[in-house]
Amino acid sequence: MARNQSIFTEIIVNASPGETRVAILENHSLVEFLAERADAARQVGDIFKGRVNAVLPGMQAAFIDIGLEKTAFLHVSDMVMPDPEIMEGIDEDGERAGPAARKVPRGVSIEGLLKKGQEIMVQVTKEPIGTKGPRVTSQLSIAGRFLVLMPGIPQVGVSRKIENRDDRARLRETVQGVLPAGMGAIVRTVAEGKQKRHFASDVRYLTRLWKQIQESFERMPCPSLLHKEVGLTTGLLRDLFSEDVDRLIIDSKKEHKQILTYLQSTAPELRDRVHLYKEETPIFDAYEIENEIEKTLSSKIWLKQGGYIVLEQAEALVAIDVNTGRYTGEKDQEETIVRTNLEAAKEIARQLRLRDIGGIIVIDFIDMEKEVNRDKVLEALREALRRDRSRTKAFRVSELGLVEMTRQRVRPSLLHYFSAPCPHCGGTGKRLSLATLAGKVERLLRRVSSYCDEKKIVVKLNPELAVTFLEGGGGRLEEIEKRYRLSVEVQDDPGLTREEVRIFGKRSGRELTDQVVF
Repeated sequence: MARNQSIFTEIIVNASPGETRVAILENHSLVEFLAERADAARQVGDIFKGRVNAVLPGMQAAFIDIGLEKTAFLHVSDMVMPDPEIMEGIDEDGERAGPAARKVPRGVSIEGLLKKGQEIMVQVTKEPIGTKGPRVTSQLSIAGRFLVLMPGIPQVGVSRKIENRDDRARLRETVQGVLPAGMGAIVRTVAEGKQKRHFASDVRYLTRLWKQIQESFERMPCPSLLHKEVGLTTGLLRDLFSEDVDRLIIDSKKEHKQILTYLQSTAPELRDRVHLYKEETPIFDAYEIENEIEKTLSSKIWLKQGGYIVLEQAEALVAIDVNTGRYTGEKDQEETIVRTNLEAAKEIARQLRLRDIGGIIVIDFIDMEKEVNRDKVLEALREALRRDRSRTKAFRVSELGLVEMTRQRVRPSLLHYFSAPCPHCGGTGKRLSLATLAGKVERLLRRVSSYCDEKKIVVKLNPELAVTFLEGGGGRLEEIEKRYRLSVEVQDDPGLTREEVRIFGKRSGRELTDQVVF
């Protein structure tokens, strides 16, 4: 793909001992943000020796213990099986590389491939998200600078972003000529225009690495980590830093030196695009990135012309609503709506990249009467999505102005990286009102009268709730005592949350709460 001269691309790296943060800017606008903490490294690409915990034929899946907190999920479509029709390959040292493999054909049951207790080599393709554990595959791949090696799958693919048909054919033929038998590869976008020597170097390194992984599988206990994917900075250089990037700026002398060393052996022509940031002002402040990152925590995004977007994330669905806001336009209403929707389409694509949002996404554009305008907005969205490194697919605008789309989800979104669920509202952003909670206390007291023998009780409440309950109109406490034949003493306890209610028998001191909370 020819370099887009109209887009000025910068990579800004803020490296500190506890966390590395990477911002990708296009025409000085933040479009992507990556971060990795020292104590929580990413897992996508890691290869494990795991043990099958359970095989579920109904789901055509298995759960694999790979030594992490959550059990990994392996679907039959992510498996390979030995192919007896393909002869054993020979590696570059003249030794057997083992039998080749093929993807599992449709109709093959997972029961015939895996048994409980079986040891298997798998690779993480999706990090744990929410309550789900990591997703893994037995279709292993090891990434290099110019190609991704696929052991046992003798096929050669070329990145779809390399559009020239002649160059695609040349690259496929060149790579096939340097691969050992029984090995496959995917040619990466950065390989456009590269020659045989570049691929030969990659293949030599990757096949040696694959041999080490196989040896580790034989000698390591189960479960074990066999291969750790490279860190954020190295992965960034390998996957993103190419002729399409105008400059990379980093604020760490140590990391700057390591980057130059890495590029000297892989892409020396890019070394002059790497710069060390030496100013006193923090690098993310200097490039006005810090404020943009803070905005990603907000569900409301203002557009330049006065409209705005509301973005709400659920566990498996993202809803995006477009509104005209303060923008009233100058001519007819349809034109105002179209202008707002076009601006929103571009901003939505940017926000999806920036917040790393994946899964099913529903966009509620403002209703447009003319089909030609709906098509125009959809094309603007699709055009903006083309620069996204994750796979996306946007469907036609419905009569209600809705666009359904999907975006590949590999890891939790930026919101999950930055935040933790609220212990009070569970992530809803709403809490029960004090009046509602006071009503709940009354209902619990009624249960005490029905299910417990003790009639003299102590109720402990958060001070806010205690005041609301005691100040309830109409002599609430006296009425409760009379109606339910109870003697109630209310005590405030600052150690309780607003929602907590604790009930004790006054004479026995025994807590009764568990008996009345179902």
